[in-house]
Amino acid sequence: MRWAERASLWAFRGGWSAVRRLPSRTAYRLFDTIADAAYARDVQDVRRLRANYAMVHPLMSSPELESVVRAGMRSYLRYWCEAFRLPEFTVEQVRASVRAVGTSTAEAELQQGRSVVAFLAHMGNWDLAGAWSGSSFAPVTTVAERLRPEELFEEFLSFRTRLGMHIVPLTGGPAPFPLLVEAARAGGRLIPLLADRDLSERGVPVTFCDRPARMAAGPAAVAVASGARLYPVSVHYEPVPVAVVPSGWRAVVTFHDEVTDPGAGSTRDRVAVMTQECASVFSAVVREHTADWHMMQQVFTGEAVLGGRDGIPRGATGPGDQTGPVPDEVM
Repeated sequence: MRWAERASLWAFRGGWSAVRRLPSRTAYRLFDTIADAAYARDVQDVRRLRANYAMVHPLMSSPELESVVRAGMRSYLRYWCEAFRLPEFTVEQVRASVRAVGTSTAEAELQQGRSVVAFLAHMGNWDLAGAWSGSSFAPVTTVAERLRPEELFEEFLSFRTRLGMHIVPLTGGPAPFPLLVEAARAGGRLIPLLADRDLSERGVPVTFCDRPARMAAGPAAVAVASGARLYPVSVHYEPVPVAVVPSGWRAVVTFHDEVTDPGAGSTRDRVAVMTQECASVFSAVVREHTADWHMMQQVFTGEAVLGGRDGIPRGATGPGDQTGPVPDEVM
């Protein structure tokens, strides 16, 4: 194990052990402080967040943009504080930490024995939303990227399993796409897949926030292959009294209108149409809740560099999506 991998493992184990022992308000204040320090240092993740937010809001003034970037870092660190503390949450605490919106149509599908596929973006805290689903909505089957070192991946796998999720590894095992289709056909499950970025060069070209981008084909392809319904599902934070949630923030899980399979045309064309519809939904959501979009990688095509506060291009991009490869015979 390389030193950097060992350090990551120690850091996450320390976080899971130590952060959950802190009083709630102390823990969240600590992570706000860490977010503010990262913003002040203008680290690479901050620069990438700024570059993505600037693409979403091209007319926003520099002071306004910096305010959103700082809030975005706080939202992102809030996610990590919740992730470290989440294994200790009771069912009642999970339910108090989530407000679900627009679930009735998807819930009707589940009650009739069908599965629901969710097109997700890197917004809010899906681990919390997944824990809510497992206790209050539907069992969850999803994909997780295999991390290095392997011990760290096993820690995350155990964490999400304890939250009631069935995890399909992205790599190092059977191909995830057939397993997701099988789970969708079995019925009665929620299958959430992160899809707002695709750096594999096999994704679907879309228009996102009026700019060209690529998004993962996985959610729409699973829905088309299985016959399951597809819903864009967003997660953002809303302020609440600390008496309700100690962090002062609650996750809002919104099921947007179903994206229907057009039926006509090739599978590739149907998947492309459905993915664009999801991208259009998230264009509006990300513009409204920009600070809760924790996108630390390049999304928009044709953008090759990062921007700093001083305007100097810096940095590179990160890894690809987490939905798994879609077989050539599907696409």
